[in-house]
Amino acid sequence: MNRQHLSVILGGILFLAVAMGISRFAFTPILPFMRVDENLSFTQGGWLASSNYIGYFIGALWAGFIYKSKKNFLLLNVVMNVTSILLMGLVDSYFIWIVLRFIAGLTSGFIFVLTLSIVMDYLAAHLLTRWSGYLFSGIGIGIALSGLLVPFFETSFRWQGSWLGLGLLSALFLATTLFLWRHLQVLNHVKAPKSEDSNIWRGFMPWLIIAYGLEGLGYIITGTFLVDIIYNIEALSAYAGYSWVLAGLAAIPSAPIWMKLMSRYSTISMLALAYAMQIIGILLPVLSQSVWSVLLSAISFGFTFVGLVTMSTAYARQLYPKQSAYVVSILTTFYAIGQIIGPVIAGRLETYFLTYKAPLLFAGGTVTLALIILLVGYFYSRKKPIHVGHEMMQP
Repeated sequence: MNRQHLSVILGGILFLAVAMGISRFAFTPILPFMRVDENLSFTQGGWLASSNYIGYFIGALWAGFIYKSKKNFLLLNVVMNVTSILLMGLVDSYFIWIVLRFIAGLTSGFIFVLTLSIVMDYLAAHLLTRWSGYLFSGIGIGIALSGLLVPFFETSFRWQGSWLGLGLLSALFLATTLFLWRHLQVLNHVKAPKSEDSNIWRGFMPWLIIAYGLEGLGYIITGTFLVDIIYNIEALSAYAGYSWVLAGLAAIPSAPIWMKLMSRYSTISMLALAYAMQIIGILLPVLSQSVWSVLLSAISFGFTFVGLVTMSTAYARQLYPKQSAYVVSILTTFYAIGQIIGPVIAGRLETYFLTYKAPLLFAGGTVTLALIILLVGYFYSRKKPIHVGHEMMQP
């Protein structure tokens, strides 16, 4: 590990902090203030979230077909992403917010897939794949920073100041990565020829994809409304901001920890453990509305959702190393489909039942279904080894 390797990893961490931790998830701690100041309903908040995830779906799917000029295309999307964050604090129109959240999601999808592809390919070329888990810490760093800074910015400059402050921070991260990556050369990929070895729609992979899509649907309800739910429980409203900080702090070390566990134990057992922990975390606020239960829920959310992203994408790339961008794109696309649906369903359930417990129960049930599908898929495909090149791999 030398200075150049560290620069590549740090730049990737900062890009994920911008695209995932800030651009996507800063909306969670800002939403309660927007709802109060702008008189937005729970459903309107859900549509703002879904607009972002529709964009993310398109960006993630499209990114899988970018084979040339990856670095330049990535940098263009980061610039657009940062601009969309800043404009959220400058514009006062619900319709334009919908458009801006869509642009933020579209560019986030590109940034996530292309950053993973560029950095993981670089690490693989230098035999440093064991360091890939640290890349995902950027998500937690961005979440923790947004949780820490939003209350400060909002107190002085209302919710608009939160978007502007985080936008300026994102611009600083962009400038830093431009410097760190100034010597980074990215090789162009070619589309993998069709063959039995390149077909990802067989063996365990389809089961992993479906489970991952359901995870996207279930986790995003907590990811979108966690702070808003806590904020609207009168006895716990003072802890709303802290909950998101804890989620981010739990997410920062989670990727390296899960990757280490995955190297010691079977991938399927670690994925199942992460799913089970997340289910418990989602349902905790339903079972108990104490301070400790909601804060533990936030910690569980941060620790498991980044872990599931890390392990699922790393394992898919391990199975199909010559199609890194494509397999990550497919996984992320199904994840994004779930994220599009989740907030809308959550809004409808809360409106119909007049309680936040309904969407949380739905989220917990969805992630439980994801776990069942993962385990069924594992036992079904266990007797059918996956051929990759000249190797035989089991889930």
